[in-house]
Amino acid sequence: MTGGRTNRDGRAAGDDGGGARLLLAKAHYPVTTLGPGTRAGIWTQGCTLHCPGCLSRDTWEADPARAVPVEAVLGWLESLPGPVDGVTVSGGEPFQQPAALAALLKGIRAWRDARERETIAVDILVYSGYVYSRLARTGETREILDMCDAVITGPYIDRLNPEGRHVEGGSLLWRGSANQRVVPLSSLGRERYGALADIGKTEKATGPRVQVSVDEGPEGRRVYYIGIPRRGDMEHLTSRLDRAGVRSGDVSWRP
Repeated sequence: MTGGRTNRDGRAAGDDGGGARLLLAKAHYPVTTLGPGTRAGIWTQGCTLHCPGCLSRDTWEADPARAVPVEAVLGWLESLPGPVDGVTVSGGEPFQQPAALAALLKGIRAWRDARERETIAVDILVYSGYVYSRLARTGETREILDMCDAVITGPYIDRLNPEGRHVEGGSLLWRGSANQRVVPLSSLGRERYGALADIGKTEKATGPRVQVSVDEGPEGRRVYYIGIPRRGDMEHLTSRLDRAGVRSGDVSWRP
């Protein structure tokens, strides 16, 4: 058996996305509000679930113009200058692009395996609006789950996000509503997410956190809020900005 060609980071040449294209909403580093540590965040574009109260309505449309090569996303990941404790994939609905998601996760795992020879472990966390039992039902999605260290599953239900706390007093850390389930899928996932696997039984009643990112682009300045706010937080924020004379313009959480 002959050895295959490798990329500069040690990934096998066939692990660079294989020509797959991903509908991409945004990629951002650092992310500190969607998983433990300092993370790279990747948001897919396109979602047909349309959960009432969703804060990311701008990611619903499956816009073909947002398609990028998976290899380009992996190249961005490789170029990050600072520490990466994990990669979070959200959306949109990542599992509505199963082939591209599988290619992306395969590439992330290859990049991670090369890095772990000299740095700490990098976990992979994927969000989905589908319940876990549905994702585990088919071979295609089970193969994707096998490449994750943890998933957070279930639709966002606005009435189950009362002031960001579960009704039994547990934490909604990294979850939008109390029905959503944290599912560790590997030993690393159990180490980092195991305490959150049972809703309402977390040790700390830590509320959701939000970070702010400001991007300059062809459409002007855009402000992104990354994380999981409490119910009503975003309307409260825009109201305070309006009173201060700052116009928020179009926002992703209103129709």
